Amino acid sequence: MSSRRQADEAPRVPSPVIHVVDDDASFRIATGNLLRACDYRVALYDSAMALLANAPSDEPACILLDVRMAGCSGPQLQRKLVELGNRLPVIFVTGYGDVPTAVRAIKAGAEDVLTKPVPKQRLLDAIERALAHGEEIRNRDRRIAGLRALVSRLTAREHEVFALLARGKPHKQIAYALGTSERTIKFHRHNILQKCEVNSLADLAVIADRLGMLAVPGAAEAEAAL
Repeated sequence: MSSRRQADEAPRVPSPVIHVVDDDASFRIATGNLLRACDYRVALYDSAMALLANAPSDEPACILLDVRMAGCSGPQLQRKLVELGNRLPVIFVTGYGDVPTAVRAIKAGAEDVLTKPVPKQRLLDAIERALAHGEEIRNRDRRIAGLRALVSRLTAREHEVFALLARGKPHKQIAYALGTSERTIKFHRHNILQKCEVNSLADLAVIADRLGMLAVPGAAEAEAAL
């Protein structure tokens, strides 16, 4: 089979989806046409509620969002998406050069705030940056999900031992705190390392840190008790 034929038969990766939310029909349609010409898939919405009714899936995508819209404004939609756990990157596109609004949007997690009319290249550059950041977020989420799956293999007692080992507690202190022997703690440590597919306590600490276990409320009090 020739390399050309193999390339032709390889599965094609779908292009990213750009969700355009704007109550200005002329801007919405013109932007959609521009983005399709640049080989993006496009979904158009005339209101924030229209997008919420068709929540974007977890795929390469970003949202171009107007600031001022009837019913639900762009910033309000941004907050609703965060509450729903939707992590798609948001780019605000507004007809008003409102600096305070831009600052609030960025602080709330927006990728960029662009003022209409937006030069084509500036819009495309902002979209590419947002898509790249979105890919970083998805990769990080996948890694975290993988770590959670490993830790979920642990028994309740192994989880207790894991949390204390990750904080650097000696076997003797852990054994005393849990009312068992050092030999038993070493046995648990062996099983924990195997189940988490790592080779050292330093690796366990990295897993715990990435899962936010080292900052669990009450952890300081628990450590103090040791």
